[in-house]
Amino acid sequence: MSLLLTGGAVFLDGSFQNLDIAVSEGRIVSISPSLPQEGFSVIELHNRLIVPGFVDVHVHLREPGFSYKETIFSGTAAAAAGGYTAVCAMPNLNPVPDDPEHLQAQLDIIQRSAKVHVYPYGAITRGEKGEALADLAAMAPQVCGFSDDGRGVQSREMMRAAMELARTLDKPIVAHSEDESLLTKGWAVHDGDFARRNGLPGNDPASEWKQVERDIALVRETGCRYHVCHVSTKESVALVRAAKAEGLPVTCETGPHYLVLTDEDLLDEGRFKMNPPIRSAADRDALVAGLLDGTVDCIATDHAPHSAEEKAKGLRGSLNGIVGLETAFPILYTQLVETGIVPLETILNALCVNPRRIFGLPGGVIALGQPADLTVLDLNRPHVINSQSFRSLGRATPFDGWGVAAAVAMTICGGEIVHADLQNQEEDA
Repeated sequence: MSLLLTGGAVFLDGSFQNLDIAVSEGRIVSISPSLPQEGFSVIELHNRLIVPGFVDVHVHLREPGFSYKETIFSGTAAAAAGGYTAVCAMPNLNPVPDDPEHLQAQLDIIQRSAKVHVYPYGAITRGEKGEALADLAAMAPQVCGFSDDGRGVQSREMMRAAMELARTLDKPIVAHSEDESLLTKGWAVHDGDFARRNGLPGNDPASEWKQVERDIALVRETGCRYHVCHVSTKESVALVRAAKAEGLPVTCETGPHYLVLTDEDLLDEGRFKMNPPIRSAADRDALVAGLLDGTVDCIATDHAPHSAEEKAKGLRGSLNGIVGLETAFPILYTQLVETGIVPLETILNALCVNPRRIFGLPGGVIALGQPADLTVLDLNRPHVINSQSFRSLGRATPFDGWGVAAAVAMTICGGEIVHADLQNQEEDA
């Protein structure tokens, strides 16, 4: 398919420029203030923004093994609707991708069903049980990194061995940092004032940051690239900031929900239950500060769909996990950019540029010859988030019913339009 995107403002070299983009055979073939339209399917964008396709380095596509929660098709359809042209898929599946045979079961479905690029993780340990290393070397050519997401690697010795091997393979260890010895059994929310007022068992922030601290010490010893999943505490932010200042190969992500919510916003509903939990205002503010100063590299959704039944048991009884692919940009733009808290360019770097840099993924720059993985943003599209309209099979989001100001108008992956919602073009003209 040959496309000409005209009348848009292109995110180029850190700023927006009024340029046309021509796409053919999956790549960008021309960029100019005015391009001839012959031979192209022309898409008039009416001053909408064109940015590199978003990347989410932390999603759960649930297939193989849990397709009643999500499938690779439904999850990547949700990704496309959210502006994502690439996602990195976590390995808590059945079978767990801990050797090439188990990984192939996932790769086959990706090849058959995915609407956007999917880069799988391999597990760090066999079955994500923390007892023996997975076959990291054999999986390395086909995975973006190694993670036991859903569980922290409890053994220091096991993590050291994983880091030493991952360093030789030039792959990152991507850590769900959670010291289980510091967890209260049956915890429901962050261990703070809200938990105490409501008689709920709390999750101690130290269960996260203590393991981050341990792992950074191991990075210092091994030289392994280390990426911290879903950072939620102010202490973790401080540890990552210090590690970067030291020159260690440490990066991290946080989620939109940690950047805009606090535990005082919680309702006793499963759509507010995730791991790590939404924390205090001080933690949220530290995460925003970390995003602004570059400590927090990526914004990742930790898209984790469950069935309605699994999320219907309130804060105490529901499974951990919310969906986020279809709400991330509208929420981030409305809550952080429009309010003047975070520049749009910072959000775009965290969604488009940094994830590709850290994980060595193609694209991320709008330039001649680059993959035509592009997202078109409409910053003037007020609407209300409605979980019942999601492409994802999951519906649990804390943002259901929220009013937002912006939307993803189009997603182009590999030169193909995988999502289009260019409504109100006539009014924009």
